[in-house]
Amino acid sequence: MRHTFKKGEKLKSKKLIEQLFERGKRLKSLPIQLVYLEIDHKTAYLIQAGFSVPKKRFKRAVDRNRIKRLMREAYRLHKYTLPKITDADTKKHVFMFIYIGKHIETYATIETQFLKLLKEVEQKLI
Repeated sequence: MRHTFKKGEKLKSKKLIEQLFERGKRLKSLPIQLVYLEIDHKTAYLIQAGFSVPKKRFKRAVDRNRIKRLMREAYRLHKYTLPKITDADTKKHVFMFIYIGKHIETYATIETQFLKLLKEVEQKLI
């Protein structure tokens, strides 16, 4: 299986993002917070995901981009661990991963926290 993160899977719609933050539910696994919402969107993919790092905590764009790159990579490799959400399910979801840590963590730390979050969200959505 190819582990990809295609353009249609990326959360870019301002309307969806606004609805996500207004009505979405939150899960935390430091240093990452997940905001998720079951909502119908126009893409063919069942899950759209976005990644955010606050400018308030990381002033340098280089640092923000690195953290987002690490989070996207962890998501890309482990999004297939959500089989119960994606298999034969017509419900569509929107995810936003927000980095809330104060320091840049290693990829291994981010990956383990991603796995915890994905397991939690899978249990909540079933």
